[in-house]
Amino acid sequence: MVLTLLLFVVATSLIFEYINGFHDSANAIATVVSTKVLTARAAILYAGVLNIAGAFMGTHVASTIGKGIVATESVTQGVILCALLAAIIWNLITWYYGIPSSSSHALIGGLIGASIAKAGYHVVHFEGVARKVLLPMVTSPLIGFAFGFLCMLSILWICARANPNSVNKYFKKLQLVSSGIMALSHGSNDAQKTMGIITLALVSYHALPTFEVPYWVILGCAVTMGMGTMGGGWRIIRTMGSKMIKLKPVHGFAAETSAAAVILSASYFG
Repeated sequence: MVLTLLLFVVATSLIFEYINGFHDSANAIATVVSTKVLTARAAILYAGVLNIAGAFMGTHVASTIGKGIVATESVTQGVILCALLAAIIWNLITWYYGIPSSSSHALIGGLIGASIAKAGYHVVHFEGVARKVLLPMVTSPLIGFAFGFLCMLSILWICARANPNSVNKYFKKLQLVSSGIMALSHGSNDAQKTMGIITLALVSYHALPTFEVPYWVILGCAVTMGMGTMGGGWRIIRTMGSKMIKLKPVHGFAAETSAAAVILSASYFG
């Protein structure tokens, strides 16, 4: 019965990862689609492959999810399953309405809520949550805003005397690079959330003596998220790519470069 529950948790984790692929990855490719640098089909395939590559860039974020949020010894298979179901339901609701919300924070919130319901407030590492979840949740958009502003300002200064049409043609090529880095950064960060959850489930089952992400977990999460990305996320792409602001390639380059810098930094620090 316990083994069956573990297998069900792993399967549910991969379902979450697939949904995460077409939910959050849509953010990564919305700009390159809206600026018509790539067709939607080509952008999704491009992002899917780079999501897989990015997932192999480390496990710092997985360790934060598995060890830094709640006390590992208090987590059961039931707690993990409830956390996953909560995050999946939220992701599907926000996807349906085209809301570009964070799958990561939905999963972390689900894990904290389920853990508190099972064992009480004392199991939550509040210092870790404040330092590695709440603080970045507030500062990431602000840092992204600042980087994007400075990046665009620099481009305007450098290209002040250039023909706007020539600039956009040049940045169409550059945006291929920036959107690729954005997709890579997404893989390096979001894929690790599910790696941490599956590894936490394996530790809870005593299949692993210590929290160390197995290679098959990395591979499984990477491929699943890549497949999810290739499945598309049209509603969110429309929201991010056309309903919020009208973009040209130069804007897309500045936005993607800034966002990728923030996400890669966050992945490095877990």
